Amino acid sequence: MTAQTFQAFRIHNDNGTHRAGIEEMRVDDLSPGEVLVKVAYSSINYKDALAGTGKGKILRQYPLNGGIDVAGYVAASSDPAFKEGDEVLCTGCGLSETRDGGFAQYARLESKWTIPLPAGLSLRESMQLGTAGFTAALALWQMERNGQTPDMGPVVVTGATGGVGSLAIDILTRAGFEAHAITGKVEQFDYLIGLGAKQCIAREGLYWGQRPMETARWAGAIDNVGGDTLAGLTRVIKPYGNIATCGNAASIELATTVMPFIIRGLSILGVASAGTARAIRDQIWERLAGAWKPAHLQTIAQREIDLAALPGAFATLIDGRSLGRTVVRVA
Repeated sequence: MTAQTFQAFRIHNDNGTHRAGIEEMRVDDLSPGEVLVKVAYSSINYKDALAGTGKGKILRQYPLNGGIDVAGYVAASSDPAFKEGDEVLCTGCGLSETRDGGFAQYARLESKWTIPLPAGLSLRESMQLGTAGFTAALALWQMERNGQTPDMGPVVVTGATGGVGSLAIDILTRAGFEAHAITGKVEQFDYLIGLGAKQCIAREGLYWGQRPMETARWAGAIDNVGGDTLAGLTRVIKPYGNIATCGNAASIELATTVMPFIIRGLSILGVASAGTARAIRDQIWERLAGAWKPAHLQTIAQREIDLAALPGAFATLIDGRSLGRTVVRVA
């Protein structure tokens, strides 16, 4: 039995003016889908902060509930594959872009994107991971598929204290890779070492050089920054290494040359987590619940807030003051 009304963090665009906050809505007013979920947890990603504050054009229609991640219990389903009480999760797949997201006490999902909670994960752990963990794991999955192996040498992670970066350090270490970290937050070196980083590099003191190729330092990279950082990485990756690009915290621009690609065989691999095919999603979540499950989830996602605290958390993330992940407790 579902509530007639429930609370949701809803985002509006009133003739070009952004407005967002907690309001009451009815289950019947949710986006269409086969699976109605009583939400237990969600999480905050950079896209959520942009959408919730109006600082980024994330939503493609209005109004919508925010939150690109959701985990909870099936309340009702027209798809026989799901029954009441099942624990499920969903990340991306149009949430808070074209359909209502997870910052609400109820969410309605399309069954084709609804993932049964894998054995080895709790609902809370699935949202400690969320889109950030899925993205980090997808980046490594892409790299391995393109030939990256631990014996090639260390993999460096940029933007390492963020959600994707922190989880990438942990996941790389779990997968047998030596992980290095680049960050502008030198005061967090101990935090990164605690996650498994073997070397921490201050972003401000890093000099990439100006030649098309410089001395190779790393076998691969997971980049959350873009811009000059991504361009610099192309100059210092060893032959046949991979750079998985999954963020643009600094810039969407990329100024480089063809030389690392035609001389060293460098590959840049795009990581687009939101639209990942279902078959790949299942593989990634299986690994996140098993061999790649981060060993330091409680350290990476210590903060837990409720819906009312979302605006403050958005500001912290956009201002670059966040560390690791924030879980949203909805139930």
